[in-house]
Amino acid sequence: MNRPTDVHGLPHPPPALVGHGPPKSPEPGPPDAAVPPESRTEQGTGRPSGPDESAGRPAPPEAVLHAELRERTADLQRLKAEYDNYRKRVHRDRLAVGEIAVANVLSRLLPVLDSLAEATARGEVTGGFARIADELRTEVGALGLQALGAVGDPFDPLIHEAITYTPTDRLEQATCTEVLRLGYRVGDQLLRPAQVAVAGEPPADA
Repeated sequence: MNRPTDVHGLPHPPPALVGHGPPKSPEPGPPDAAVPPESRTEQGTGRPSGPDESAGRPAPPEAVLHAELRERTADLQRLKAEYDNYRKRVHRDRLAVGEIAVANVLSRLLPVLDSLAEATARGEVTGGFARIADELRTEVGALGLQALGAVGDPFDPLIHEAITYTPTDRLEQATCTEVLRLGYRVGDQLLRPAQVAVAGEPPADA
């Protein structure tokens, strides 16, 4: 078979055959250079290696409503507790103010009660005047006034004022033998102590 020749009579080189010859190797490059970051996956998990998308996802409306409901409920409970404490404090203060007012009024009546007691002891309170005296004692008793001091009471320095003290071997403890002036109190408030004569054991150094 004769090969074609050029104008100089030299044979043409054979044409290159498609698909023949050694394959070209790809140019070297950095691994995963062409792979976008969002398509990469964590090794062995199959999930994207990027940040967790659920972190920025808004909470469901139901969860938000429940959280707000709990917060408002806590606020209401706190306000109710504060109001209850305020109401109790106001009630307690009103009672204290009322007791102070009653004590002040009764303190001014003590000299009148002393005069009635002295007149009664002398037998001078009779007839209609005796009835008025009894009504007065009833009314002040209804206001909480209590008389203190009676013969035979053990001496109590919290409610008794010893005017005299008589040593004696017949008594094992200090005892009121005479009431010189009644004492009074309203509730737990002492208006004045009772003035008494006291007898009891002789002092240890006597």
